[in-house]
Amino acid sequence: MLTLSDITYRLGDRLLLDKAGAALPAGARVGLVGRNGTGKTTLFRIITGDLSPEGGSVSLPRGMRIGGVAQEAPGGPEKLIDVVLAADTERAALMKEAQSATDPMRIAEIETRLADIGAHSAPARAATVLHGLGFDEEAQQRPCSDFSGGWRMRVALAAVLFSEPDLLLLDEPTNYLDLEGTLWLYDYLERYPHTVLVVSHDRELLDTCVDHILHLDQGKLTIYRGGYSAFEKLRAEKQAHLAKARDKQDAERKHLQAFVDRFKAKATKARQAQSRVKRLEKMQEIAVIQDRDVQPFSFPEPERPLSPPMVVLESASAGYGERKVLQRLNLTLAPDDRIALLGSNGNGKSTFCKLIGGRLAPLSGEMKRSSKLQTAYFAQHQLDELRMEDTPVGHIRQLMPDEPEARVRARTAQIGFPAAKADTPVKNLSGGEKARLMLGIATFGGPHLLILDEPTNHLDIDSRTALVKAINDYPGAVILVSHDRFLIEACADRLWLVADGTVKSFDGDMEDYRSFVLGKEKQAKREKPAQEAPVPGKADERKGNAQKRAAQGPLRQKLNLAEARIAKLTGLIEKVDEVLGNGAAFARDPDKALQLSRQRAELAEALGAAEEEWLSLSEELESA
Repeated sequence: MLTLSDITYRLGDRLLLDKAGAALPAGARVGLVGRNGTGKTTLFRIITGDLSPEGGSVSLPRGMRIGGVAQEAPGGPEKLIDVVLAADTERAALMKEAQSATDPMRIAEIETRLADIGAHSAPARAATVLHGLGFDEEAQQRPCSDFSGGWRMRVALAAVLFSEPDLLLLDEPTNYLDLEGTLWLYDYLERYPHTVLVVSHDRELLDTCVDHILHLDQGKLTIYRGGYSAFEKLRAEKQAHLAKARDKQDAERKHLQAFVDRFKAKATKARQAQSRVKRLEKMQEIAVIQDRDVQPFSFPEPERPLSPPMVVLESASAGYGERKVLQRLNLTLAPDDRIALLGSNGNGKSTFCKLIGGRLAPLSGEMKRSSKLQTAYFAQHQLDELRMEDTPVGHIRQLMPDEPEARVRARTAQIGFPAAKADTPVKNLSGGEKARLMLGIATFGGPHLLILDEPTNHLDIDSRTALVKAINDYPGAVILVSHDRFLIEACADRLWLVADGTVKSFDGDMEDYRSFVLGKEKQAKREKPAQEAPVPGKADERKGNAQKRAAQGPLRQKLNLAEARIAKLTGLIEKVDEVLGNGAAFARDPDKALQLSRQRAELAEALGAAEEEWLSLSEELESA
């Protein structure tokens, strides 16, 4: 069991930990949560002994091995597999000693211990961990120096996971992973045999991989049983209970004070008044849980919506120079599409985003884009484009050179930088605040299409929730690339898989994709008939089938558009019905209720037409 007792730590004038204490059960998987800047990483460093607290103590069982991801990613000439194997220091030392030992008794002891710790199966286990984090067999044999910093951080993560410490400390482990690596990590942590303490803003991880939540707030630690959703519910209930108790206490305090003020000067009531003064002095104020407000995200609407389709790709390919990264692209993007791109890093997701966003021209085939299409593109590397010495209001002023200062500051506040925050140099902003500023700049002109590449990095859970709301309120099209499963499930209506040199619709939901990534279902179930191996000796039949599929392509695109329109109209009708179902709507504004009724009739008529079109297209496709 890990026990934290009265831990106190200051960072300058800030009191990060104020006599904080908690006990973590042995074998528990614990998620450490709290707003950015509350001291979660500091607490990790106190547990590992890298920092000494001002007061209090950390108690660990004797001999407990603590492991965390190294601060500096490996970057030498060693092979990836060798770096990971070296993380098991006991195995490495025994293997080295075995090469030089001459005493038969000692050799027997070494071999017995190597067998006990599974040393001879270690290369296979290390390879499995590396593969799960995105390194194929060829990559595992390459030196660390061949890879970028983000990929080397994956190697560091693989090393600590392979070593299986008794206490595994992970600080935002998904930050350097793609969605596929993240899904693999979920599965790994669910089965981890020892104690885990993980700092994460990934809601899905905190709901599926942990059984306790350790909350750090206002310098105090509180542990809750269950995942993040259970924690949220319990904390909300606690907050409501404390608020009621506080109101009751305030009423009692007011009543006592009124008696004192009225009778303290009267000799006959002086004793009773003094008694109430003492009660007031002894009354301890109930501290209500105070949640800091999170600035909302806001994406401006396009001035004029576009007619569908917004983008059409027909037998298109994309790449750089003569190198084709993606080909056989036959896709249609509607003005209200919400699409998440799936697929491992390196398969071409960024290339596809650049193609759709107009930053890359197709190498072959045809791409039809609406002439008035305005696109906003956000990626993490764009944070480097911010002027570090400038302020948020300075960045926005450059976009509004002819506007008065008041309007510039109002727009700066609208994207999340009110008052003094607007004049803070960018270099002093947190990672989440820089991302917020870059999002505000990217979407400034009211785009029709929003392309978001890992938008949740550096955002805490509450800010991610605010981002989900902004995306769902935004009326334009959205393409998402994210390792955050919660964000994808909350915002995306369609899933496109980027793999095998092309992009195609993924038939299933995120749970299906998780099974697909983890290999729990056969790949054959995911493949379409067009991809199945042809029967030898039936060349004419294959040729005929290919021609049929080619003819069906435009019909399938039209069918997809019709399905999207039906879903959109159905959702709008449900919203109108919800308002009309409230009888108070008619009492408050009869004209508005009448107008809504007319709108519903128009929507129902449009839905009927869309369904007729869908049926007609379906019959035509079956005939083809």
